[in-house]
Amino acid sequence: MDQSDHKKTILVVDDAPTNIQVVNSILKDIYKIRIATNGAKALELVKVFPYPDLVLLDVLMPEMDGYEVCTRLKADPGTRDIPVIFLTGQTEIEDETRGFDVGAVDYIHKPFSPAVVKARVQTHLVLREKTELIEQKNRENEALLLNILPGEIANRLKGGESEIADNFSDVTVLFGDIVGFTVLSSKKSPAEVVEMLNGLFRRFDEAATELGIEKIKTIGDCYMAVCGLPNRRLDHGERMARMALRMIEATEKYGRAKGFSLQMRVGLNSGPVVAGVIGTSKFIYDLWGDTVNLASRMESTGVPGQIQVTRSVHERLKDSFAFESRGVIQVKGKGEIETWFLQGEAGRKEAAI
Repeated sequence: MDQSDHKKTILVVDDAPTNIQVVNSILKDIYKIRIATNGAKALELVKVFPYPDLVLLDVLMPEMDGYEVCTRLKADPGTRDIPVIFLTGQTEIEDETRGFDVGAVDYIHKPFSPAVVKARVQTHLVLREKTELIEQKNRENEALLLNILPGEIANRLKGGESEIADNFSDVTVLFGDIVGFTVLSSKKSPAEVVEMLNGLFRRFDEAATELGIEKIKTIGDCYMAVCGLPNRRLDHGERMARMALRMIEATEKYGRAKGFSLQMRVGLNSGPVVAGVIGTSKFIYDLWGDTVNLASRMESTGVPGQIQVTRSVHERLKDSFAFESRGVIQVKGKGEIETWFLQGEAGRKEAAI
């Protein structure tokens, strides 16, 4: 690759050929120089790819002066971040103030000093690079925050809320666990275990995104999700039922593709929860309450390949989904409760979602 490909591009705009020659002689060995002799041509050349990294702009030009050119550059989203340094023979404070008002970052006064031109250009190119780096880091941090927290919660934290805890009167909570994962993982290398979990949980995440469900966390091979918060939904039970059916189907298909038997136990429960953010440096959005505990019990007392649900889920969905009664089971901390297995949508033996 030609070393010149790495050079920054400077657009020099001046109607005086002598000024252009002077600036070009100062900068040509360091930067790529693009030249415009009037404002209209400058606005044309600034949109030629690659965009210039900096504009040196004469103030006094016929037809369209530098102030107007700079104003138009700053009004265009594609060019607003390009730093503009005015070239001027004017030294009045009012003139410089007007330049800063329209978006210029600096002035270079005529007659040009080579040392000053080089120093000012280099300074603002470095500042732009550092600004772009900070903006990129901010975008990366925001993307990471949105991977950890629901968007609404992330925005509340960015807005200055230090403690977030909300009551939700009606949501549906899901727990899913891979059956026999401990034994299965003992027969595989660490890389194979991670690959398997990534492959399977990625499918769960895609389904959750499509259905408007919030993944809360994974603990080992356990997957926890909720629907109905932080954005309240009246159909949270239906959405979560479809999520559970997809998880059962995806797990079995993924296992067959990998050449071994793989099954999930899934538990669902609906009711009130408290949701909030804990931690200060390592955030986690989590749920608490009896609804969560009972959803977990539905998974742990469940049957491989089945979705066990509580009465609250059954009553909510019995007209639109098919269920099989399991009867009364013993649940730790709850005693005897009646549960059901979710079979699919009403009229289907198996869900084809």
